[in-house]
Amino acid sequence: MTKTVTIYHTNDIHSGFATWPRIVSYIKRHRHPLMRYVDLGDHADRANPLTEATYGKGNIELLNEAGVDFAVPGNNEGVTFSKQMLYEMYEHASFQVLAANLIDQQTGTYPHWIKPYWIDEMEGGIRIGYIGYTASMIHFYEQLGWDVAFSIERLRQLAQQVAAKTDALVLLSHLGLPRDEQIAAEITEIDVIIGAHTHHALPYGKRISGKLIAQAGKHGQYLGKLSLEFAEGSHKFLSAEEELLDPRNFDEDPGARTLLQSLQTKAQAALSAPAAVLTRKLEVKWFEHSAGPQALCDELSAWCGAELGMLNAGVLLESLPEGPVTYGDLHRVCPHPINPCIVELTGAELTETIERAQTDDIVQLQLKGFGFRGEVLGTMVYTGIDVKPEGIFVCGKPIVAEHIYRLATLDMYTFGFLFPKIAEAKKKTYLLPEFLRDILLDMLKKWH
Repeated sequence: MTKTVTIYHTNDIHSGFATWPRIVSYIKRHRHPLMRYVDLGDHADRANPLTEATYGKGNIELLNEAGVDFAVPGNNEGVTFSKQMLYEMYEHASFQVLAANLIDQQTGTYPHWIKPYWIDEMEGGIRIGYIGYTASMIHFYEQLGWDVAFSIERLRQLAQQVAAKTDALVLLSHLGLPRDEQIAAEITEIDVIIGAHTHHALPYGKRISGKLIAQAGKHGQYLGKLSLEFAEGSHKFLSAEEELLDPRNFDEDPGARTLLQSLQTKAQAALSAPAAVLTRKLEVKWFEHSAGPQALCDELSAWCGAELGMLNAGVLLESLPEGPVTYGDLHRVCPHPINPCIVELTGAELTETIERAQTDDIVQLQLKGFGFRGEVLGTMVYTGIDVKPEGIFVCGKPIVAEHIYRLATLDMYTFGFLFPKIAEAKKKTYLLPEFLRDILLDMLKKWH
């Protein structure tokens, strides 16, 4: 005889609520003593007006109403909100927040609303241990006063400690699939990993060294269903099976739908407050020079204290007419959770970056991810840099290959394939928690 524990899981919702009332309906209808619901982080995304207007508290209300048992903060919670905002968000949580690597630098301890792990004694005496880990994006978190360092040895020690007190050990991970695979291969005490961050949809999970790794895609496209089998009496952990369920096949939960609509109405009202008044139109064009992107690039450079700057015109989604501008307008025009940063490049590296920026591969790129929430990158706009047929000029002088230049730009360029020389730069300074739209607001207040 066996007993089955069911763990439903969501990850990387990113404030995409199209299927949310359906997910909640299924979870509520299948609630029983040997069932839990966990969320693996990035539930909040400030690209959504609801999240922006409520500073993430609306997301916590939705999770509370859904009856989530345990949740891990993702990087969208951790680095797109200030420390104070994060405290205020999770102080409203009716669930347990787990993150063994989210430590307040100022105190050297966990916030009062975080536990590194939890031992859940279920009906009949089955004990399941849950350890939480968030994305180890050290350079971003440390700017906000957090220590999120990851150590496989530290996790191993914690896993050994918790496993000794439990029948099964589940890692709730916002570390991403490659790291989850490493953990599964190296830490024998962990039985199952429920993952996030890399947006993988694993229909039946993935097995590494006999360990099951589960992950349910993004934006609520799936609800994960994890079944853990235990021996009757001894509670010995026997097996784990994973299945992804399509929420489109579920009915909507009226309570979740009503709460979602109420939060959206409140958000709309909050964002209708005036932010600035334009005495003339702010024109935005993606594929040719226009005043809006240029003014924003100039403001970004000045805000960062750098003579040079660059950003793609596509970060501004549309023009703004003369007259009042609301916070909702700002959010609509510049919805990205993108932060300013300063990068140091040699002249040769800057030249290679500029040359790549002129290619159709970049200008026409319909980028998804890296914080970009627009349609297409568009042409590159510069401050202090002139690209002429006879060469590249910096502050009116020909670029010098060996010289080091400080460049104000966007953090999304430091990730991966967009601009390799920026991604590889040894010195990058991220300026948090301000978003690009905060700088846009400063610029609009001066727009005459």
